[in-house]
Amino acid sequence: MKEKNMDVETQREAIEKVKGSGDIHKRVVVTLSGSEVKDEVAKLLELKAQLGEDPGKGKFVLKCPKGTKDYNPEQMSIREGAFKTIIGCFKRHGAETIDTPVFELRETLKGKYGEDSKLIYDLQDQGGELLSLRYDLTVPFARYLAMNKITNIKRYHIAKVYRRDNPAMTRGRFREFYQCDFDIAGQYDAMIPDAECVKLVVEILTKLELGDFVVKVNHRKLLDGMFAACGVPDDKFRTICSSVDKLDKTFWDDVRSEMIDEKFLDPAAADRIGTYVKLKGGLDLIEALLTDEDLKKQKSAVEGLQDLKLLLKYCDLFGILDKVSFDLSLARGLDYYTGVIYEAVLQGFAHKPSAGSDEESVSVGSVAGGGRYDGLVGMFDPKGRKVPCVGVSIGIERVFSILESRAISSKVKTRTTDTEVFVVSAHNGLLEDRMKLCNELWNADIKTEQSYKKNPKSLSQFQYCESSGIPIAVIIGASELEKNIVKLRIVESREEMEVPREKMVDEIRSTLTKLSQQKTQNSSS
Repeated sequence: MKEKNMDVETQREAIEKVKGSGDIHKRVVVTLSGSEVKDEVAKLLELKAQLGEDPGKGKFVLKCPKGTKDYNPEQMSIREGAFKTIIGCFKRHGAETIDTPVFELRETLKGKYGEDSKLIYDLQDQGGELLSLRYDLTVPFARYLAMNKITNIKRYHIAKVYRRDNPAMTRGRFREFYQCDFDIAGQYDAMIPDAECVKLVVEILTKLELGDFVVKVNHRKLLDGMFAACGVPDDKFRTICSSVDKLDKTFWDDVRSEMIDEKFLDPAAADRIGTYVKLKGGLDLIEALLTDEDLKKQKSAVEGLQDLKLLLKYCDLFGILDKVSFDLSLARGLDYYTGVIYEAVLQGFAHKPSAGSDEESVSVGSVAGGGRYDGLVGMFDPKGRKVPCVGVSIGIERVFSILESRAISSKVKTRTTDTEVFVVSAHNGLLEDRMKLCNELWNADIKTEQSYKKNPKSLSQFQYCESSGIPIAVIIGASELEKNIVKLRIVESREEMEVPREKMVDEIRSTLTKLSQQKTQNSSS
């Protein structure tokens, strides 16, 4: 008999043999004689002995899959607050919302993401359809427009997407994560919708109070013209663009080596690219590049520069020019971009600069990105009809990480409920009266809780109010019931007042308004 301690590969082969033998036996056992059945059973027992314990039945480890995580009530409260802020900005700009399936036909996603296509999660064949989990919300949106023959819409979509990437959980990089997208589809005059998208990014990041940030802008036509001027072959534009896209994560020398050693670009062409991608500025830089002898010969480069000049003019009218930087290193590697591209990055210091230092702040992470993709919808239309689109995606997971870290550092307890009132019984035997009071408050649309014990202790009820951040306690006892009143208690100050039962709802609403105003004043001072 063979050794039982086989390597993993041998064990897998043995498993397949057992499975195969089992299937055969199910089909033919009725045709075998008694001795033949014994022989087949003996073969199965021999295979089982060789296999030993099934390696797939080891000790089960209870955990989330790699690149995913659970979120506790405190984290979800922070997330809900961020979503509320972002959705408010989307709606302020007139957007409506849609939803699409979490998985798409594999052919829908194929060929839309360049080198990142390897990160798509493919699913097993399900009844004849080859499916993949959505990689982003933009391609499903384009499919939605083409399928429904929609040519004009301003929409937002907040949903989870999936990428088979190497996760970096501490930096907000997951395999399952939310995207918050805003897109404008339709035939409009140049740069007007594009400028509004940049304005929206500035609005959202300002309202989220994430700190200093800058929105980098560039143009895909300018990049193509720049590559042509530098001597990059046409068939290498996209792959070289993907290399340039890594400049926000690594150094130029590393990117140059990748271009030359892995993508076989002429070193002279790589060096010429290096002189351009180090440039950043504003309208002055655009004007200077419009006089560049090499770029002037490239029609696409000139068109891109003219678009960027108009974009910055509109950004100035929107009052956000101080937050925008024209940056030639910005590439955004997705294949479907055709025009303006932009990316918002938070600013910080690699180390604390000395007094009077001229050191510049350095970006510490992208929190939003997007651009124009005029050809994507046409890829799904049978007649190739194009619907011009421009949009932005908020990197919400990184935003969440920053807000959660800030909440931990502040050591201020995060409220996980919106409860406004807790009904407190002053002594035993008041369950039914508490339930009637809760019902009255719920019917008045006041967020209310009570203890689920028949006879809770007063101290435990007040402690729950304080630990949960509930602003008002409504106290009832025998004397209050007899006088047809309730006692309102401001939990934080412990101030109490008696209120007639018929005026209870109005008094609670008035008190909540006052407390909200006080909180706003304290936070702004």
